[in-house]
Amino acid sequence: MGRFHRHDEGAAAHSHDYHQHDHDHGDHSGYRSAVQRIDVLESIFAENDMHAAGNREALDRNGIRALNLMSSPGAGKTTVLAATLDALAGEVAVGVIEGDIATDLDAAKLAGRGAQISLLNTGDGFGGECHLDAPMVARALQGLDLPGLHLVVIENVGNLVCPAEFDVGEHAKAMVYSVTEGEDKPLKYPVMFRAVELVLVNKIDLLPYLGVDLGSFIANIREVNPSVTVLPVCASTGEGMDAWIDWLRHFVGKRE
Repeated sequence: MGRFHRHDEGAAAHSHDYHQHDHDHGDHSGYRSAVQRIDVLESIFAENDMHAAGNREALDRNGIRALNLMSSPGAGKTTVLAATLDALAGEVAVGVIEGDIATDLDAAKLAGRGAQISLLNTGDGFGGECHLDAPMVARALQGLDLPGLHLVVIENVGNLVCPAEFDVGEHAKAMVYSVTEGEDKPLKYPVMFRAVELVLVNKIDLLPYLGVDLGSFIANIREVNPSVTVLPVCASTGEGMDAWIDWLRHFVGKRE
């Protein structure tokens, strides 16, 4: 199921596996190639959405708020999360579902920061999927002691497209967007920017070296999603991170 994705309007779906070839055994001079698009019914997503509702019910039953944190690879999502765990340590009990195709490298970076970590490699029995779906998250939730948590952060697989299309049981979606990715990405890849409530524009310390304008980044984000909250930050230096931590406190309901 993880290979199927909603179209932009969510009315249908398509599969990544649409390239095929036919070998004509009557003609050994070569191969004939064809491209086939497979349309599938919305019921493909019904199972995912059923699991998402179950995940959300389990979280609600334990008074937990869940955030689906997404980004493209290298945007700084894990660095943001490490700084976040340090800031909330002793104040907010956090569980992290660490999603990656392979390795425990990111999970290791988050260890020892006061959070429960449940590692989820999509290469382990999931076919190396480029995103998390609700059944995967349901499995990962079993690795957390839910009654002891206030917040679960689902660190999704690094991908600027697919993760935004799947409800995994979260209460909100947010994303980390690095200035090194270029100011045009919200216009070229609008699905994720439309899906989120908050965008962290990370690595702003590099702006002087990139020859781009932060205002253009933000304007392009707002063109796609006028109501989104945009917070410029630098996770490695801490610049702007207080506003993000305050947003999280309000999201969880633990206000100072």
